[in-house]
Amino acid sequence: MTVATRTLQRMIHVGCRQLGLDDDTRRDLQLVATGKASMSEMTEADLRKVVAALKDRGFSTRFNGGKNRPALAPRADLRFVHVLWKLLGEAGALKKPGRDGLNAFIRSRFEGKWQSVPIDIDALRDAGQINDVTRALKDMCRRAGVQVT
Repeated sequence: MTVATRTLQRMIHVGCRQLGLDDDTRRDLQLVATGKASMSEMTEADLRKVVAALKDRGFSTRFNGGKNRPALAPRADLRFVHVLWKLLGEAGALKKPGRDGLNAFIRSRFEGKWQSVPIDIDALRDAGQINDVTRALKDMCRRAGVQVT
């Protein structure tokens, strides 16, 4: 068995898991796509046909290993700050809607009030400071007409 064959078999299993297909449904799909129910009987070309059939049904092979995806904030209250900022950005109420904009907002708004301002929002640990940011963002949401529950 070649490496490519094994990779395609794994891809088929991942696709079926992603689409919620059980083993019987997978075998039926394979039978329709190639005329063979068992992957062990398939050639590399047959396996590619099964992958194509899975893609037709919504299987996405894009996987970036977690790269280019920001990690979740370590605390729920910080994640809520991010949610509020995103809502404001989607409403068009921000000049700089990304993470850099949020950090710049915190520096400009709270630098005089707090002893020190962290470089990144996720470095905040003081509940009072996080609460200050949350209240300020909720006020901004209210002024921008953004519904916050």
